[in-house]
Amino acid sequence: QVQLVESGGGFVQAGDSLRLSCEASGRTFSSYNMGWFRQAPGKEREFVARISWGGASKNYADSMKGRCTISRDNAKNTVYLQMNSLKPEDTAVYYCAAQHRTFLGGVGGYDYWGHGTQVTVSS
Repeated sequence: QVQLVESGGGFVQAGDSLRLSCEASGRTFSSYNMGWFRQAPGKEREFVARISWGGASKNYADSMKGRCTISRDNAKNTVYLQMNSLKPEDTAVYYCAAQHRTFLGGVGGYDYWGHGTQVTVSS
């Protein structure tokens, strides 16, 4: 069992930056790949970024590539998402999720989810 709590969302203007955090508790944090997802009202949940259990492998959605960086600090049981040059279309609830490290990729295997943090970007 893994519990995840996101923080760092807020109201910003286009072009601003935010750093989201996700703190985990429960089972060993380093056993899991970590992903960030987002969902806007009336739209499907979409993948944002993923980092492998050891931090060596990182993946980004095309819409965010070059504008965000995912990182983790296993000693603090925390994963981060630094977002720059934010756009109004980035407005969504952002969720972090844990995927057991036996998964090499894909959208499957995310068994644990946080409750989300709201990011609102105005023009």
